[in-house]
Amino acid sequence: MTDTTVARPRPRPARGAAAPRELRRARVAVAALFFTNGAIFANLFPEYPAIKAELGLSNAQYGLAIAAFPTGALVAGLAAGVLIRRLRSSRVAVVGTILTGVGVLAAGSSSTWTMLAVGLLLAGAMDAITDVAQNAHGLRVQRRYGRSILNSFHAVWSIGAVTGGLMGAGAVAIGMSRGLHLGLSALVFAAVALSCYRFLLPGPEDADRVAAASGAGEAVSDTGTTSVAPVTDRATPGSRVPGLLVRVGTLAALVLIAASGAVVEDSGSTWAAVYLSQSLGAPLSLAAFGFVALTGAQFVGRLVGDRVVDRFGQRAVARTGGALAAVGMGLALAFPTVPGTIAGFAAAGLGIATLVPAAMHGADELPGLRPGTGLAVVSWLMRIGFLLSPPLVGLVADHSSLRAGLLVVPAAGLVVVLASQVLDTRRALRA
Repeated sequence: MTDTTVARPRPRPARGAAAPRELRRARVAVAALFFTNGAIFANLFPEYPAIKAELGLSNAQYGLAIAAFPTGALVAGLAAGVLIRRLRSSRVAVVGTILTGVGVLAAGSSSTWTMLAVGLLLAGAMDAITDVAQNAHGLRVQRRYGRSILNSFHAVWSIGAVTGGLMGAGAVAIGMSRGLHLGLSALVFAAVALSCYRFLLPGPEDADRVAAASGAGEAVSDTGTTSVAPVTDRATPGSRVPGLLVRVGTLAALVLIAASGAVVEDSGSTWAAVYLSQSLGAPLSLAAFGFVALTGAQFVGRLVGDRVVDRFGQRAVARTGGALAAVGMGLALAFPTVPGTIAGFAAAGLGIATLVPAAMHGADELPGLRPGTGLAVVSWLMRIGFLLSPPLVGLVADHSSLRAGLLVVPAAGLVVVLASQVLDTRRALRA
């Protein structure tokens, strides 16, 4: 994409504007919040097989309990906007991080199916609120920077998720009690979140929008200079607005793409360790690497995703990613081995890396919708994938096998290949 930014001497900062050093600190603080958000819940994944065995749960019961997490997220997600407007995104993100850790600890310490479900319901509710708040604050920082930095936060989230999975695997390997492991995790990440608060941006949520509008596109860079960014509109005069049925169909396809990514991600977090340990006989410490491989490959995909999309376009990247997930996990299920299954989850994670951003971008740019409407619809309905996937896989596993239940992964990849027709084909122009 041609860079039309023009550098010029730095003017006097507007009253109340953050200095470059403060912006860098805010960016690091937001990244740390994304890291904790990824790590807290991932600490619980390696403990799932032991929890399932101790409580004597069937695959269907286990899947229903896990579905409490996305259920809590669906219910509480609607309250996030109200809380942010009243309390500010910085406060909501920090408090939500702490309460997410409490919910994870409660789930890990449960002695009944009901306690497990309630703990996961609380963790899911707080995680959803935290997710919205940290993204909202990340967008505040991004507006001050005047360029896209949000993808880097999501890459850091993946690092946090891998770190949390490794922490959980290490705790299982050394025989640390679950309560001690998850209690220490909650305390450590609560301390990280609290230490970040003082570096987050002050003021009301709309302060940065007002500043950006009055600044005519001026933004402070890492080096302390300002630039004038080109201003673009969502729609150009005379652009053709698609009919209602076309818009609904396009939005439905985008939801399918995002939900397919959610299904694949959930399969790694909910079932990878169970499948590797119970179906393939891997030790629990090794079984955790199914999720770690998926999330680690997803992180790599997010690191290079922007450049690949610029080179080949959203549609080609999504189709290739869907095919990679379908073929990689399909081969792993057809020829089940521990190394092959871990590699299959890695292929699936790499394949879905750019799907959710692609779907959200497509929804936000869909003509004929009010700004933010398409994005909100995709974000909300995407969680249905997290909600339906665990019980669906569990039911199939109880009536057949977990290996058969995990066929949802290659199936989701095929859905992406078909639905990606609605994605943008444009490539970035090089200077």
